[in-house]
Amino acid sequence: MNLLRYYLRKFYTLLKNEILVLPSRVAVLIFFVTLLLIPLLVDDPYLLRVLILSSIFAIFAASWDLLSGFTGQVNFGHALFFGVGAYGAAILNRETGMPPWASIPLGAVAAVAAGLTVGIPCLRLRGTYLALTTLAFPIILMGLVFAFPTLTGGELGISGLSRLAMSRIANYYIVVIAMLVLVSIMWKITDSKMGIIFHAIREDELAVKAAGINTTKYKLIAFCLSGFFAGLAGGLYAHFMRIAGPSTLEVGMSFQVVIWCVFGGMVTIWGPVGAVFILFPMLELFRMLPEIRQLMFAIVVLVILLYMPGGLLPWLRSKVEHECPRCKIRNIATRKVCRVCAAQIH
Repeated sequence: MNLLRYYLRKFYTLLKNEILVLPSRVAVLIFFVTLLLIPLLVDDPYLLRVLILSSIFAIFAASWDLLSGFTGQVNFGHALFFGVGAYGAAILNRETGMPPWASIPLGAVAAVAAGLTVGIPCLRLRGTYLALTTLAFPIILMGLVFAFPTLTGGELGISGLSRLAMSRIANYYIVVIAMLVLVSIMWKITDSKMGIIFHAIREDELAVKAAGINTTKYKLIAFCLSGFFAGLAGGLYAHFMRIAGPSTLEVGMSFQVVIWCVFGGMVTIWGPVGAVFILFPMLELFRMLPEIRQLMFAIVVLVILLYMPGGLLPWLRSKVEHECPRCKIRNIATRKVCRVCAAQIH
């Protein structure tokens, strides 16, 4: 009982001093609670399916931001990691009968290997050259998929995979809880010492080298971490859809994740997550108007990029929060003095 009381008090302190002090953190808390309560209020299988896929793609989008947003290593072939994770989990499940809880992490490990395969030859490249080189890797893997149809299923892919769970609600909670945990881990990584180094590499890699930091090591770590989380998303997708096919490696998938991240706001982790939960259901809604579906989607994206070039979520955050000029801690916009250092904000 005393232990329970201790943890409740600790949670209350965290809630009061760390979460409820900023509107953006309150919004994330509401997002968490809403996702967890939806199946208790709505049992529509189609809505749950849309939210499950949104959660999977949210992990995928956040993993791109972890690499390209925070380190500046722009990756136009991010579908490689997603596809390797999907195919890795699918092959293990089909060939060995391995359950999803084992095949998905091992598929993600294969995606880490893919991250090393991409990262090592790309270390000397920057900007446009890096982006175009990474774009080539999923195309190469697509060729290998077609070249070995007995292993990969060729154009038809690998179908009949084991389900994540037998009911749609169980599937929902597995994927949503995995998404909330994995995205929180990615956010925590970017908020750590490693995240600061990632930031510094993006801003001025030469200065980081001059400070005695091995930038090669940290860029490889970023590729591997990004590949791991994207591989988990791919494995979840394969087992939820019960198929791993060439669509997981398409160039369109790589560009889609870039759109999500730019729309939501790069270098935020939660920005791409919010963008997926806005844009993916929106595309599903526009299915009622198939003739102009893509046009309406493009108009929405263009309006956001024109009037909110930093992304939707950073723009919204800037309206309700201000940064302290002295300690750089964010405060609610109505405060006149900083909550940490008591400096004048306005």
